[in-house]
Amino acid sequence: MSKKQAIGFFDSGSGGLSVLAVVRKRLPGEDFIYLGDSANAPYGTKDDETVRRLVLAAVRQLADRNIKALVVACNTATGAAISALREAYDFPVLGIEPALKTAAETHTAGQILVMATPLTINSKNYRELHSRFGQHAISLPCPGLMEFVEREDLDSPDLHAYLDRLLSPFDREQLDSIVLGCTHYLFLKKALARHLMPGTRLLDSNDGLTRQLIRTLEEKNLMTDGPSEGAVTILCTGNQEKLSHLKRMWALAQDLF
Repeated sequence: MSKKQAIGFFDSGSGGLSVLAVVRKRLPGEDFIYLGDSANAPYGTKDDETVRRLVLAAVRQLADRNIKALVVACNTATGAAISALREAYDFPVLGIEPALKTAAETHTAGQILVMATPLTINSKNYRELHSRFGQHAISLPCPGLMEFVEREDLDSPDLHAYLDRLLSPFDREQLDSIVLGCTHYLFLKKALARHLMPGTRLLDSNDGLTRQLIRTLEEKNLMTDGPSEGAVTILCTGNQEKLSHLKRMWALAQDLF
């Protein structure tokens, strides 16, 4: 591995672009290759073994491009496949998990609501995380929510009706924070805020992951040299329409995050 190689990013679709946008602002000189497995999305309602197989097959495309590190910018894929990826490759593999630790450590009063895909909620990684930091947390599976983002539907009546049904069982005055346990949900922050009391915190893992990536590159002497701006390559397992969607979402992510 060398400093000149790109950093790979992987997600089931467009959600991980929210992570990439944050990382690139901190590491503007690095080259990035982003792969969205749009042909097989969504992952969140599939079983562990299916997701593991899909992730390993897709990441092979990034490995063939000689990346120097991999960021699995998908909570569902991290839970199902991070161990298998670390066994398969010599380059550093970083995953993402819901920011429940942050929510617990900054909790003052009220409930913490963790919104995530059903597979993330049922994963071993998340169960262990919840056992350590979930004293005040309620886990809320959100089947179908990421698909709104994949359809580029960030503010429609259908989306708001879905969010209203999803949150209707909870006393919103008693919510301390909401943990966005799927990177797709970060694109829905503005829509979500309309259904919450002012001051309810929306927490994600982007800053923590960015710090971890920087630390890893520095420790392994893989940080690129020079002040020039790096390139971002967007790839997709789907058709041209899916690729165009990813590119539009990348443009949006750079403005939002």
